[in-house]
Amino acid sequence: MEVVQVRIGDSTVELIEGDITELEVDAIVNAANTDLVLGTGVAGAIRTKGGPSIQKECDELAPIGLGQAVATGAGDLRARYIIHAAGMGPDRRTNAGIVETVTRNTLICAEEKRVKTIAFPAIGTGVGGMKLEKSAQIMLKCVLDYLEQGTGSLRKIIFALYGSKAFDVFRDELEKQSEERGLKTRGG
Repeated sequence: MEVVQVRIGDSTVELIEGDITELEVDAIVNAANTDLVLGTGVAGAIRTKGGPSIQKECDELAPIGLGQAVATGAGDLRARYIIHAAGMGPDRRTNAGIVETVTRNTLICAEEKRVKTIAFPAIGTGVGGMKLEKSAQIMLKCVLDYLEQGTGSLRKIIFALYGSKAFDVFRDELEKQSEERGLKTRGG
């Protein structure tokens, strides 16, 4: 499996191609809707593999505001938490501002739960209709900015990308943003 990493302070950003639901991390991010209904894509995989307890917890928390993030247990998954990142409203569409806000709020939610390792999907690129390139640009900038300001508990932020195209797009963007910041990427 191809892995690309960049180190910022005490933390690492890592890109992998693979199934987010198979990762053993503190938290997995679900690209959610404001109703917290686990439908298709990443949410559907979380529902199928994690079991009904996750949707039950979501039902108790819903609805949440667009751009907000909330945590539930992870059911039968190997993670401790699922952080539901509401990047889509009732119309199931998203935009750059929403993806930026929800990425930042997900990192804050992770810190509140004292998460050390977290795995993100490419938010907004499925049902949300955002191009991979735009999602990569926004999410990686937000994560790198956040880590450059210093972090409490977060030590590894993984982007678990589904398919080689998504991996390649995020790798190219990470290399570009790392170079602009004077950071060195490893792997890839």
